[in-house]
Amino acid sequence: MQNKVLITGASKGIGLALSKYFLAHDYHVIGTSRTGKITKITNSSFTPIALDLSKTDSITNALEKIRALGVTIDIFINNAGIGPDLNYREPEYDTYLKTFEVNTTGTIFFIEKMISNIVQQGKIITISSKMGSIEMCSSSCSVAYRMSKAALNMYSKILSNKLKGQPKVAVIHPGWVRTMISGDDTSGRLSPEESATGIFDFINSDFNNGAFWDVETQTHLPW
Repeated sequence: MQNKVLITGASKGIGLALSKYFLAHDYHVIGTSRTGKITKITNSSFTPIALDLSKTDSITNALEKIRALGVTIDIFINNAGIGPDLNYREPEYDTYLKTFEVNTTGTIFFIEKMISNIVQQGKIITISSKMGSIEMCSSSCSVAYRMSKAALNMYSKILSNKLKGQPKVAVIHPGWVRTMISGDDTSGRLSPEESATGIFDFINSDFNNGAFWDVETQTHLPW
């Protein structure tokens, strides 16, 4: 029987690369996107689901569709996220709220409602960022993005304490990846595929519950 992995934000970037990589390793992948249409994957072991983390009714509908599949989840990867203020010096009210709706509030409440569908020996993985590390912060830009990731990191640590490894919880910094999150896919040291390989290897390692891991440097990060 195929193991089941749920990946949010699976239509592009790291999420798309992760979906393809897990499929190539004989997993059944449930992938979400805002529209529910993921045309770049045509595989009988792939199930697309519509999910907009900024909308509570979309979260409810996605949960109903996932549960209607009648499966339990072995690996849950929270990858969906936005960064409209990346590299901007000043926060802007509307994009600040939207960033927290998606990166923090929507993600947290989706995780909370999914926990009962994850096997006890499973794994809950959050793709965050070292930009959410308070200790490592030396910049004054990207206020909403940094704050939303710091809050998400704290939630993940709390969740790891609550679940006590059943399932395991970890936070991953995927590296500096060439994606469109900041509107420019030419920057970055890693391709989405290279980052996905590192994420896959970490997930399938015997990592410690509550870890904060840097894929690019293969080291633990300070909170």
